Amino acid sequence: MKLLIRNLNRLTTAAELEKLFQEFGTVQKCSLVMDQQSGTSKGFGFIEMSKPGEAKAAVKNLNNKTVNGLKIRVKKAETQKEKHRNSSDESANRDRP
Repeated sequence: MKLLIRNLNRLTTAAELEKLFQEFGTVQKCSLVMDQQSGTSKGFGFIEMSKPGEAKAAVKNLNNKTVNGLKIRVKKAETQKEKHRNSSDESANRDRP
């Protein structure tokens, strides 16, 4: 299961993030989104965990946890298909009277 982690301190490293999530299970992949020009973190990243139950435990325990001075937000990352479906639903709801 892929998780989105937002509101990260820009000094937080991928190693620190991975260690934080390893408390809840096996981390398959950890990536921070970096600014191409400055090479610094944009303040969000992704974690992939092998077991959905472990990922759900990480979300439950780490969402709104203070890490390096900031409260991080953790949730299940949307797939491109889910993102497209959700934006279509929002458009349909906006058009209703």
